[in-house]
Amino acid sequence: VNACVDVVLSGVKLLEALGLEPGDGKNHAVLNSRQDLKEAFSHFMEKGAAAERFFSDAESFHHIARTASEYPGAQLYVGGNAALIGQKLATNPDLKILLCGPVGPKLHELLDDNVVVPPESMQESDEFHLILEYQAGEEWGQVRAPSANRFIFSHDLSNGALNMLEVFVSSLDEFQPDLVVLSGLHMMEGQSKEMRQRRLMEAVASISDIPTDIPIHLELASMTDQDFMSNIMHQQVFPLVNSIGLNEQELLFLTQSASGPHASLASWSGVPDVGVVSDILFWILKEHGKTADRASDLTRIHFHTLAYHILVTVDGYWGNQVAAVAAGARAAGTQACATETIDTSKVFLKAPLEFVTSQIEAPSKISLNPDEPVVHWHREGISFHFTPVLVCKDPVRTVGLGDAISAEGLLYSEVYPQ
Repeated sequence: VNACVDVVLSGVKLLEALGLEPGDGKNHAVLNSRQDLKEAFSHFMEKGAAAERFFSDAESFHHIARTASEYPGAQLYVGGNAALIGQKLATNPDLKILLCGPVGPKLHELLDDNVVVPPESMQESDEFHLILEYQAGEEWGQVRAPSANRFIFSHDLSNGALNMLEVFVSSLDEFQPDLVVLSGLHMMEGQSKEMRQRRLMEAVASISDIPTDIPIHLELASMTDQDFMSNIMHQQVFPLVNSIGLNEQELLFLTQSASGPHASLASWSGVPDVGVVSDILFWILKEHGKTADRASDLTRIHFHTLAYHILVTVDGYWGNQVAAVAAGARAAGTQACATETIDTSKVFLKAPLEFVTSQIEAPSKISLNPDEPVVHWHREGISFHFTPVLVCKDPVRTVGLGDAISAEGLLYSEVYPQ
């Protein structure tokens, strides 16, 4: 239920256009002024790290957004996980997609013809998210970026309050979907604790109204509040959904929030260890997934990181996993390079060619075979399907890559009627 217009442009050029001078970097949890924006951008550019922040001053933000969207060379794209997943699925000519995010005139113009927007979802102005990019080695004053990345900020109240969730659920009767995809819970972090808790309870009530024969996939995104993550996982959202999509940052944050396996790991160094990732994925399905004596619907997790993907499923609920995980990996390689098919001159392999399947239990050791790139192993009624990714050497566009991967994986997944 989150949708917006992404304005993508050079961070340094926008700050210069706003008349800001380079200076010292400083992290801010919330941006209250242009000065905060300048300091936070410098701070993360110096680290080469991605970050996303809320800009609290509406008037100042709208002026910055106007400057950004009119800047020569700025590119406007469909944004928001829900809209991006919908847009990716809509490239399949046989599918009709219902999207209920806050949709303004510019976003409506950018959406695929196969995307249906109910009138209640339309609003007079767009929600803009500004994506300030910088290249490896780019300099601004004393700051030099060690790697290419982006700094994202917005003043987005509608998505933050999940305003369109009820509209979405009430539209399902008429639309009769085969699959429901939810995303945008992370946007609620900008709300006060009380407001967030109340809205989460309302969201849970709404999601509970979706007929149980329709599979639900939840796409997670970057979060910083451990209590909120723990709420989503423990008592509220996880048991209501059949499937989850997430990356390595979200996986680590999840285990840290709930004191799961490897929770003491502060951050990944290099390519995330397959055994560690598998232990956490196994624990999520064992502790929060469907079992004979637990009232949870969760039976599938699609994990993606730059170098490899793993699709984990509880036995008896899903089929076609080999094709699903391979399709997700293929989408990563083609979308990042902006090619129709994988161009072998533009990609490289970053995945470990040998790995162990667990760092806790007696593991099996696996060596990759290029002729059969999808590897399968099994652990207590749970199946793991692993594939390396052909990583794009010079990515054209990385925004929405995780959404494209999850969408493509879902398209090839077969759900068994229960």
